[in-house]
Amino acid sequence: MFTTPFLDLPPLRAAQGTVRLPGSKSISNRVLLLAGLSEGTTVVHDLLDSDDTRVMLDALRALGCGVEARGADWHITGLAGQLPVKTANLFLGNAGTAMRPLTAALAVLAATQQGTFELKGIPRMHERPIGDLVDALRQLGCPIDYLGNDGYPPLRLNAGTGPLDTSAPIRVRGDVSSQFLTALLLGLPLVSAHGPVTIAVDGELTSKPYIEITLNLLARFGIAVQRDGWQQFTIPQGSRYRSPGSIHVEGDASSASYFVALGAIAAFDGRAIRIEGVGDDSIQGDIRFVDAARAMGAQVSSGPGWLEVRRGAWPLKAIDLDCNHIPDAAMTLAVMALFATGTTRLTNIASWRVKETDRIAAMAIELRKLGATVVEGADFIEISAPARWDRAAIHTYDDHRVAMCFSLAAFNPLAHPAGEVPVRILDPRCVGKTFPDYFETLFTVVEARTTDVPVLTIDGPTASGKGTLASAVAIALGYHFLDSGALYRATALAAMAAGVADTDEAGLAATAAGLKLKFSSQQIWLDDAEVSDDLRQEHVGAMASRVSVFPAVREALRALQLSHRRLPGLVADGRDMGTVIFPGADLKVFVTASAAVRAERRYKQLISKGIPANIDSLRADLEARDLRDQSRTVAPLKPAEDAKLFDNSELSVDQCVARVLEWWNARQAF
Repeated sequence: MFTTPFLDLPPLRAAQGTVRLPGSKSISNRVLLLAGLSEGTTVVHDLLDSDDTRVMLDALRALGCGVEARGADWHITGLAGQLPVKTANLFLGNAGTAMRPLTAALAVLAATQQGTFELKGIPRMHERPIGDLVDALRQLGCPIDYLGNDGYPPLRLNAGTGPLDTSAPIRVRGDVSSQFLTALLLGLPLVSAHGPVTIAVDGELTSKPYIEITLNLLARFGIAVQRDGWQQFTIPQGSRYRSPGSIHVEGDASSASYFVALGAIAAFDGRAIRIEGVGDDSIQGDIRFVDAARAMGAQVSSGPGWLEVRRGAWPLKAIDLDCNHIPDAAMTLAVMALFATGTTRLTNIASWRVKETDRIAAMAIELRKLGATVVEGADFIEISAPARWDRAAIHTYDDHRVAMCFSLAAFNPLAHPAGEVPVRILDPRCVGKTFPDYFETLFTVVEARTTDVPVLTIDGPTASGKGTLASAVAIALGYHFLDSGALYRATALAAMAAGVADTDEAGLAATAAGLKLKFSSQQIWLDDAEVSDDLRQEHVGAMASRVSVFPAVREALRALQLSHRRLPGLVADGRDMGTVIFPGADLKVFVTASAAVRAERRYKQLISKGIPANIDSLRADLEARDLRDQSRTVAPLKPAEDAKLFDNSELSVDQCVARVLEWWNARQAF
């Protein structure tokens, strides 16, 4: 997962490949709670690994459930409706699928089994309404206190003074959030021992497909809810949760929407996007996003557990759609509208206002940044495509769906080839709520021109700190990192192991061409052996300097270095990255320090590793290497003409990183 403050997406031009979806958030948290309330142990397969499921797992542990990960599966041993823990403070982040159902289940358990529980979340959760659910639970006799503003979390669920009253229907509004009804359906079987429990819905029920998911899963756990349309639901007397033994969580249909849209926009000329994990057998309402995508022009084929999408009509076609049945996935339609002819109107989306953010307002603001014409209302949004695209930094409002939707805007060259622009996604880590590896997955199936993939080069002499700086900058930007010096040191190390002399240009070039290198985090592997420390030895570095003077060696390593230019971008450090390998780099930096400072740095580095060293000889060696690198006939060490120069003798690593990022942001001009 990208944890950088922002992620820059260069202009993207096509897409093809296969995507395996993470598990459904809606199914995952419902299954976890049902398993936690049930008798017996439930093995949950393909559970979503995300922020929302982690807070639910933490809550179940705090309540006394058995929670154990075994490989990719989770084993949840339930409470059988009995509280072993009577007091707990639960932090539920911004997970509505945890806050609302746990409120209902724990309110009735606290009231009937003399418990006390406090439920809280992040500040945005404390802005998301829960009053209608609390009002419904108070009808039963559950004592609940607001710890902040009335109608909103945080809450305290208190012990009751008598039996709960289930004789009359429990009334709840249906037009704010379907999660209130879901919460009651999941929690009220706990008080059905002495009679049936009826829930009556006031008003038009929003997001009906999510109630279908709830009813389907309740049936899997032994609760056969009787229903009268969408207005009344009855839990039979004596209902109790029973583990199904094992249960599979299907892929997230809402997450599928981004890749369905991707195929509709960018899978052309024989390309296709295949989506695995969800298909035409899905129990999720958001699978009907496929119908909306088809209406806009997508070609979609499907089967059990899979979808395959290609571009059909182009440009896409505007639609006018009541989105009550796909409230989460409908956000993706708003971004698809950027690629459509005409005005797209999405209606019956009032529930967007009370999600992770006010999504109607958020989408309107960010779509306008890109140049779209947008009209918003209480429960609708209208979008017309930009006449001219503007580069924009998309504020994501700590909302995973905003971040994922707007990644598709990077395909703007397909709408206006003459006006292509990059797109910056602020706080990309917010996708951790439902799809932590979203951007990594996206980059495996999208295509960009090589020259559009941004490159930042950091060159300098030996021990100037360029590698440390480049690595830190790469981490800050979320880009790939190329330590070109490691390639030459690996060539030297491999040559020494094979007995190739440092004067044998042909033999050294053959060694370089045959390198089997793998970079993994901070480690480097050569021929399946981890060699990170070996490459830093002084005698290896000295030979690397001698090896690097040969044109044949440099040419042998050139293609390997160029291959590191991959999405979303590259930071490359070395001695000729900005002059020879990436002469068209977006930003070139040349960093140096005095020989005395560099010798002291190297001395401290070696001593810290228990390697004996002499500072005077280190300085002499560095000066000799400088002379050799500067005077070689091929790619001599020197700054590129347009490089930014600075001496870091008196600067900390953090100061150096800040300076480079300042230059970088000035070049991007978002």
